[in-house]
Amino acid sequence: MPRPDPHPYDRLTPDAIIAAVESLGRISDRRILALNSYENRVYQVGIEGGSPIIVKFYRPERWTTEAIYEEHGFALELAAAEIPVVPPQVRNGKTLFTYESFRFAIFERRGGRWPELGSRTEREWMGRFLGRMHMVGRRQRFRHRGRISIETLGVDSRNYLLENRWIPPHLESAYDSLTSDLLEHIENAFDDARGAAEIRLHGDCHRGNVLWTDDGPHFVDLDDCLMGPAIQDLWMLIAGNRAEMSEQLAQLLNGYAQFATFDTRELVLVESLRTLRMIHYAAWLARRWTDPAFPQAFPWFQEPRYWETHVLQLREQLAAIAEGPLIL
Repeated sequence: MPRPDPHPYDRLTPDAIIAAVESLGRISDRRILALNSYENRVYQVGIEGGSPIIVKFYRPERWTTEAIYEEHGFALELAAAEIPVVPPQVRNGKTLFTYESFRFAIFERRGGRWPELGSRTEREWMGRFLGRMHMVGRRQRFRHRGRISIETLGVDSRNYLLENRWIPPHLESAYDSLTSDLLEHIENAFDDARGAAEIRLHGDCHRGNVLWTDDGPHFVDLDDCLMGPAIQDLWMLIAGNRAEMSEQLAQLLNGYAQFATFDTRELVLVESLRTLRMIHYAAWLARRWTDPAFPQAFPWFQEPRYWETHVLQLREQLAAIAEGPLIL
């Protein structure tokens, strides 16, 4: 599919990155390291006489300024409660800055490794971390950020892929029928969980978004924070067959329960949320295809084999949802 030229990020040159940092009074040593980020652009920038900083340039037109400030406010609220997150740095009372139409924020550089979560000890530790985070998340609601929605994640994503002819012709009918059935089952699952509270969440809590040190886990980014059920921040941390996932989730919740109450009605949502993520992820790649970073990073996305596997995985999800909720 053709892309408009130039893309907005084409203007984000090394000189522009350094100029943005130096507009805040920092003097760069001109060392720049691009970090792994596709939705936004994130760089480590060296600072003369000091430690490098992390600079995050927000994708144009993705978030409103008010929504970004809510992300920053949540991070600062968590940090004030001594919950291990990396909040944006505050300069002259501001956390969001602009340079040549790019909105950006700066953060302290903090390291760590992706967690294995292979033991009861690590899972309970992670559960305590999320329980503390959700305890703060329950204090108030987001007003400008999104929420977990079948319409947004499922229906809109499915329709975008079909209407823009991303599904190969030999799979289009199967995808159309299968996703229609899945969305009906997902609606039923959400009906079963009706009454469970919506809280402020991390929103994209998988192992790749958690960093672990000897002091335990921490988050470096809350870019996908939104309103939704607590299980959204738990289900991506479990894997395996049903018995294995039940055991892992029980251990996460052992830690979680030390700080927050988990509503067991949400267990019915695990496979529905997984399915919504799968449908939405495919649509996210399609919607971002005009960004030159995406065809380079995901060349397999346009191959029929990807879509054949995707349809097969969605069929497996239909069976998983039909099995009912995990049993703790």
